[in-house]
Amino acid sequence: MELYLIRHTAVQVAGLCYGHHDVPLADTFAAEAAQLRAKLPPAPAQGHRVFSSPAARCLALATEFAADITPDERLREMHFGAWENRAWNELPPAETAPWMADYVTRAPPGGETFGAVQQRAAAFLAELAAAPGETPALVFTHGGTIRAVVAHCLEMPLRNAFQLHVDFASVTKLRHQHGRWNLLSLNH
Repeated sequence: MELYLIRHTAVQVAGLCYGHHDVPLADTFAAEAAQLRAKLPPAPAQGHRVFSSPAARCLALATEFAADITPDERLREMHFGAWENRAWNELPPAETAPWMADYVTRAPPGGETFGAVQQRAAAFLAELAAAPGETPALVFTHGGTIRAVVAHCLEMPLRNAFQLHVDFASVTKLRHQHGRWNLLSLNH
């Protein structure tokens, strides 16, 4: 089974912490969606299985490719708690410095750890791998979630996940075979 992890298109915010917060999409949405179409496989006769983070920025893109979309909370970006919808440069260094030193196991106030993001995303992957059939799956999600999934699939330390660059409107392709996930392409 092939899995296409698709990051949402660019957003119209700069310097804002917006994990779970819905933010407006950039004016480049239509052009980015059109370019993305060429990167995805044509739909088989029975169609793709399509999943999306419930975030508006992901659902907006998913609806460009399918009518039947399954939203899944496990595909959301990291929850930044009290930092949501605030400018990064306005956050107290006394809170951000310890988190930056260990975001895998430390959470922002009222938020979640990056390790928790990986756990929920890995649960989604396990469920997807256990489902019958070989129909490709399109998953519309976020940069952090994609990094967490790839780190899980490659058994790489989660601390190193942010060394992976994931552009807006990019595709990361995985294949599940022989009980393992293989990375076919990253940030295409």
